[in-house]
Amino acid sequence: MDKILGMGNALVDILATLDTDDVLRQMGLPKGSMQLIDDQKFAQISDYFASTKTHKATGGSAGNTIVALAALGAETGFIGKTGADGNGRFLQDSYEQRGIECKLQTADLPTGIASTFVSSDGERTFGTHLGAAATLKAEELGLDLFRGYTYLYIEGYLVQDHDMILHAIQLAKEAGLQVCLDLASYNIVEQDREFLRLIVNKYVDIVFANEEEAKAFTGQEADEAVGTIAEMCSIAVVKRGAQGSLVKKGSETIQMQAVRVDNVVDTTGAGDYFAAGFMYGLTAGYALERCARIGSVLAGHIVRHVGATLPADTWTDVKRDIAQALAE
Repeated sequence: MDKILGMGNALVDILATLDTDDVLRQMGLPKGSMQLIDDQKFAQISDYFASTKTHKATGGSAGNTIVALAALGAETGFIGKTGADGNGRFLQDSYEQRGIECKLQTADLPTGIASTFVSSDGERTFGTHLGAAATLKAEELGLDLFRGYTYLYIEGYLVQDHDMILHAIQLAKEAGLQVCLDLASYNIVEQDREFLRLIVNKYVDIVFANEEEAKAFTGQEADEAVGTIAEMCSIAVVKRGAQGSLVKKGSETIQMQAVRVDNVVDTTGAGDYFAAGFMYGLTAGYALERCARIGSVLAGHIVRHVGATLPADTWTDVKRDIAQALAE
C-alpha cells in the first residue's frame, strides 16, 4: 500500500461547545472561519476556556487526516514543529502510539493551540495561536524527509510562509511524490488566492476544498468550481457537507451522497476525515467513486463526536461501515 506523508501546523485542539454564538461576537471571530490570533487574543480565549468545560485532542488539518489514515491501517508520517513542552509531548506520544512516523522539530516557542468553538448547529470556529508551528522554515526541510512516500498531503494553512510551502512541494516532486493540497479555509484562500492558484497549476496533483473554499478560489458555485479546479490539476474534490461531494478527473465526474447523520454533534474534522477516506482509497488502488464513498463514511462518523479524534473503539464500526459501503 502507498505511504502518505502529512505536513501542516502541528497543533493541539482545545474545544468548547457553545449554547449561543454570543461568545464568537465577543471574541471577534466570524462563525465558521479560522482566524490566526495574537498573544492578547489567545490570553482572552484562554481566560474564557478556564471557566468552561473543554476537550483536548490532537489537531491541525493535515494532522487530523494523517491520524485517521493511520487508524485505517495506512502507512503514514507527519512533518511539523512543536514546542518543547507538555503539548508538544502530547502530540509526539499521540502520533507514535498510532504508528505515525514523527518528523517533528522543536522550537523555543509554545506548541500551537487551535481554540475551537463548536456552535449548537455543529459548525466550528477556530482561533489559532500558531506558536512553534509557524517557525518551520524552508531551510529546515531536506529531501530525505520525503523519500519513501508516494503522496504528500499538505494543508493550505501553511500558505502563511510562501517560501516554506513552495520549497516543501518542490522537494516532494523531486522525490517523486504526488502532491495533495487541502485549501483549508475560505478566508485563507481569499487572502492568498493568486499564490495558491500558482502552486496548484504548477505542482499540485489533487485538490480538496469545501464549497466556500472552492468559491473563494474560483468565484464559482460547487458544480462549476470542481470543473475549473480539475483543469488545473489531476483530481478535484469539492466537499459539500450534508449534500455530499463532487469529484472530477478529466472527463469523469462523480457525485457522492453524504452518509445521513441524524444527530450532528460537531463538524470539526469532517473535511479532514473525508480526505483521509478518499486518500485511503487511492492507496488501496480503488476507483474514484469508491474513494469518495469511503470518505463519506469517515465524515459521517466524525460529526457524531466532539473534536477531530474518533474514540479507539469506534474504528471497528467505521471499518464495518466501509466494507458495507463498498459492497453496495
